[in-house]
Amino acid sequence: MKGPIRFKIAEAARMAGVSASTLRLWESQGLIEPVRTESGQRLYEQSHIEQLKEISWLRNGKGLNPAAIREGLGREQPRRAQTKPRAKSQPNSDIGRKLRYLRREAGKTLEKVSLETGIPVSMLSTFERTSQGLSFKALHELVASFGTTLAVLSGQEDRHAGESLIRNGAWSNWPATSSGVAVQILSEGKNQMECHRFVLAPGASSEGAYQHEGEEFLHVLAGAIEIILDGDQFFELGVGDSFYFESKRPHSWRNSFAGETVLIWINTPPTF
Repeated sequence: MKGPIRFKIAEAARMAGVSASTLRLWESQGLIEPVRTESGQRLYEQSHIEQLKEISWLRNGKGLNPAAIREGLGREQPRRAQTKPRAKSQPNSDIGRKLRYLRREAGKTLEKVSLETGIPVSMLSTFERTSQGLSFKALHELVASFGTTLAVLSGQEDRHAGESLIRNGAWSNWPATSSGVAVQILSEGKNQMECHRFVLAPGASSEGAYQHEGEEFLHVLAGAIEIILDGDQFFELGVGDSFYFESKRPHSWRNSFAGETVLIWINTPPTF
């Protein structure tokens, strides 16, 4: 049986949006305890990555000192375990492997894909191995460069169109992004609409503008989000607000709330 995926310190730092030296500092302050190999190498599991993002938010978003952060982590972790729905486990490590297969079938090197997409080779290599570590924008551009979609790669379209019943908390997930964007699938099958539940961690964003064919609708369930269209039109949405726009317009977004933001996001046709 395979154990959990583990990341080296440079990969973990990149996924958490901080430097490797910051991770070492936080470890010395008792905020994080990575796995240690017999040789002393630090390794980080997905649970560590989530904790690192939480530490970053408490440090930079709230300005807490290490003692307050330790207290905050101890207070908030149990609450989250009780209230956060558990999404079913997914073989999303296969998405990176499938993209590696497509890359090799196309006769492309990592360097070639890097030139085409602007994504550093190191990030592409990490994603092919773990299906993690890319921003939302980079993930979109990488998938589009191979003429496919995440819905296809994740098996979301394997079912026939028609009825799709997914119970509360039993959502499948797209790969988590480097900035804390969780995308949960609300309908399965090759349908005319892609229906998702977005959960944005504090500070999470698309990390740049992107565009594609189709139309989009979103509705804010909790928190707040800022949408930027065409690079110069700003829209601030709060709880209960809805927004509709054409996907071909360059668009970017970020969680503008101090905590977690949750959205219903629909794309038609399914182009992501």
